Amino acid sequence: MTTVDARGLSCPQPALMTRNAIREAQSGVIEVLVDTETARDNCTRVARREGWKVVVQEEGGVYRLTLTK
Repeated sequence: MTTVDARGLSCPQPALMTRNAIREAQSGVIEVLVDTETARDNCTRVARREGWKVVVQEEGGVYRLTLTK
């Protein structure tokens, strides 16, 4: 499993990091950690556009996005 830790980064950096991880992995499981709603929404949008399923969990102000394909 690949983990993208984009906490503390402002957009578009988390979305770009997510897109790069998706293109590198092509399939499997990717975990993305972000700490803003904007980053959560943008990373989710990028993943879904690339055909990945996204499950979002919120834990203490950190959003954990689990991407699978």
